[in-house]
Amino acid sequence: MGKVGRDAPASRRGEHVPPKAGPPEAGPTARHRSTGHRVLSLAKPRSVAGQFFLLQLVVVLLLIATAVVALVIQDRNRAIQEARDRSLVAAEAFANAPGTAEAMKSDDPTAALQPHAEAVRKRTGVDYVVALSPYGFRWTHPDRDQIGKHVSTSYGQALEGEPHQTTFDSSLGKAVDSTVAVFDERGNPVGLVTVGVTVAKVTSVVQDQLPVIFAAGGVALLLAAGGSALVSGRLRRQTGGLGPVEMTRMYEHHDAVLHAVREGVIILDAEGRLQLVNDEARRLLSLPPEAEGRPVTELGLNPSLAALLGSGRPASDKVFLAGDTLLAVNVRPVGPNGGSVATLRDTTELRALAGRADVAGGRLQLLYDASTRIGTTLDIKRTAEELTEVAVPRFADYATVELAESVLQGGEPTEASTAMRRVAAAGIRDDAPLSPVGTLVQHAPGNPVATGVATGRPVLARHLAEAEGWRAQAPERARRVIEFGIHSMITVPLRARGQLLGVVEFWRSQQDPFEQDDLSPAEELAARAAVCIDNARRYTREHNTAVTLQRSLLPSALPELSALEVGHRYLPAQAGVGGDWYDVIPLPGARVALVVGDVVGHGLHAAATMGRLRTAVHNFAALDLPPDELLAHLDDLIARIDQDAAAEGSTEAVTGATCLYAIYDPVSGRCVVARAGHPGPALVSPDGTVTFPDIPVAPPLGVGGGLPVETAVLRLPAGSRLVLYTDGLVETRDRDIDVGLRLLSEVLAETHGTSLDDTCETVLDTMLPTRPNDDVALLVARTRLLDPDEVAEWEVPDDPAAVPRVRAEATRRLESWGLGEAAFTTELIVSELITNAVRYGKSPISLRLLRDRDSLICEVGDGTSTSPHLRRAAYTDEGGRGLFLVAQLSRRWGTRYTDRGKIIWAEQALDSPAGPDLADLWMEDL
Repeated sequence: MGKVGRDAPASRRGEHVPPKAGPPEAGPTARHRSTGHRVLSLAKPRSVAGQFFLLQLVVVLLLIATAVVALVIQDRNRAIQEARDRSLVAAEAFANAPGTAEAMKSDDPTAALQPHAEAVRKRTGVDYVVALSPYGFRWTHPDRDQIGKHVSTSYGQALEGEPHQTTFDSSLGKAVDSTVAVFDERGNPVGLVTVGVTVAKVTSVVQDQLPVIFAAGGVALLLAAGGSALVSGRLRRQTGGLGPVEMTRMYEHHDAVLHAVREGVIILDAEGRLQLVNDEARRLLSLPPEAEGRPVTELGLNPSLAALLGSGRPASDKVFLAGDTLLAVNVRPVGPNGGSVATLRDTTELRALAGRADVAGGRLQLLYDASTRIGTTLDIKRTAEELTEVAVPRFADYATVELAESVLQGGEPTEASTAMRRVAAAGIRDDAPLSPVGTLVQHAPGNPVATGVATGRPVLARHLAEAEGWRAQAPERARRVIEFGIHSMITVPLRARGQLLGVVEFWRSQQDPFEQDDLSPAEELAARAAVCIDNARRYTREHNTAVTLQRSLLPSALPELSALEVGHRYLPAQAGVGGDWYDVIPLPGARVALVVGDVVGHGLHAAATMGRLRTAVHNFAALDLPPDELLAHLDDLIARIDQDAAAEGSTEAVTGATCLYAIYDPVSGRCVVARAGHPGPALVSPDGTVTFPDIPVAPPLGVGGGLPVETAVLRLPAGSRLVLYTDGLVETRDRDIDVGLRLLSEVLAETHGTSLDDTCETVLDTMLPTRPNDDVALLVARTRLLDPDEVAEWEVPDDPAAVPRVRAEATRRLESWGLGEAAFTTELIVSELITNAVRYGKSPISLRLLRDRDSLICEVGDGTSTSPHLRRAAYTDEGGRGLFLVAQLSRRWGTRYTDRGKIIWAEQALDSPAGPDLADLWMEDL
């Protein structure tokens, strides 16, 4: 039991004492080992019946053992449950008996309870009935010496009203202990009753059932012995008295001879049903696995051959064609009950030799066609496609080509990589489950392709179903490929000049699997194609170099602007790279610069000069120079380029360059235009009227000789289209420029209301129906005006006291725009710029705020041309930090000059997070 059992001496607690160890030969296993060997040596049945009897004996013994174990386990579980029920019933009966609670509350509970506890124990057959105080002191016990002693185990569950049961191992075996609490009329626990009983006292039924089980097993053994004797006698009668050894030997010899001969053997019964067929006959006739037992006429054979075999008539060396095999057939009747034996002999060796000659001739023709059909262009992908077209269907049913990414771009392959792009595929069907063209294929180690790349040699996978490395690459796709019918593959690396360019795979589905002899033509095809692909790669590299240069010299994408909507096109000439160019450059104050230029000539020199001009324009635009000054600087630049070329003895001087430069202000709609030797712009008004404004023209760049450049000012309403172009659009060899301008005017009038991209397409298609001899640049800009509500201007008195008033007005305007978060930063910028203008400049002083898309622009103008400079103030300086703060708080700032003086501007980003902390900036400055 859980408490009393733990307090009992060691003999009662049932502590396990292990037996003394001894030598292995001293145990019972050793005593029975020699007997077991003798039994096994005698139990070696030689007959089938004996073996059958031995099997039945083992099965019966296993069934008996299983039944005994199941009964023992079932009886043990039942006995434990019955012991738990008995101890719990006894404990609850004693606890709930009348007078038990009063006895436990009496002055001497032991005197009142001990006789009753012993009477209950003897009457119920339990091992003990013990009454305990709520604090664990014994009031009763079968051993009177244990009365009064304390039990340390907790009975919290029982004191709460829930019976507590435990199962434990005692000196008398497995035992069960149940404990319940005794409560008074108020529901307070006054004591505990614990009852224990051993499982062994519960009556077991297993011993009563064992004789029945053993009797049933003996009857089963007798029946098995009788059945084995009947089976053995029947088998001996059917085998003519031959024993198992003789029967086995005869069958093995018969099977070895039947399947080892190189002639097909077929045995048929009297009704023409196939009884037996050897491997050679199955191969020659392509018989299905379940052919035995079926009529020979239903196996899909040659009708004449099937009729001969089914008739059973004798025949000698009759020749029949079975598929591609030429067979010599002999038939002989056998047996008293009818039937026949036929032998088949393959006689197609001579035909096979002739076929090999045809194959060799076909391969020579294939290689000849490859030399004439592969490499007809200098396009890499087309060359790969030509390789697949030559190979299919004469050599393979499907062909695929993968190339390294660097090769497709015209670069040099630097290292052997199994990650390649599939660029070509061809096949006898379009629904093959191979990776489509454009797929990036990564071949894992062990794949035949990866092996070929590593070794540089072709790899044959004769049976794809057995190629574990290929199947492991993509198991699902491999399964679909095999189910589709593709069964064989050859992969060959494409190598040229010792470098790996890619791989080609040849696949077969309807043709016979690839053989070792197919590796040579596959390698030859790949070698021829690799040379052509390498040539195309070199051409692609040179072409990409020219295209890259051309693209780098023209803007890849024009900025999105609030002032203009821009459409653009560039059409290269037949001669290739030219010198025409265009650009759109954002300027401070939401203004935009439009520029179109032309360098006479073609080739890399003209393109390089054009690039230098475009870079120079960007640099001069960053200084916010007016159009006339910018073109004057460009004129000096071209002159220096010619002087440098002459000093170096180079003949590649700039023979002519023109440029048109315009600055558009979306606040006023004012556009300032200047041109040097370039055609003037076309202007399309919002109503669709087309005009060509009169813009003063200066000499082309480099030949101006210091002559001044004049400008023209245009007022452009919102929705106007300003069209800039190069002379290649309006002037050709067979068309005068006046005719070209008139035609351009008509086209622009017809495109009124269309998008700018459609306008560009229509203009080019109409003006240049064929590929021009000169390159053309076209820029179409639709003007916009800023909403007056997005612009705020103030005249500032030349008085420091006016700064707070102007700053407050600027703050109110920002709040009306919904830009209250930027008010603090704007106040600082406005205060600093106006204070500097009042202190160091002169009247007139003005302030203008512009809200442009994602930016807020603050402009302060004054009447002097002196520009402030950013500096870092010393620690002891009292001033000099204002402009530094402006630069830190704004996205960018700068100065531009006007006819009346200068404008200092600062641009803040409205879509960026809060600017730097002023305290940090101040401490950093200090």
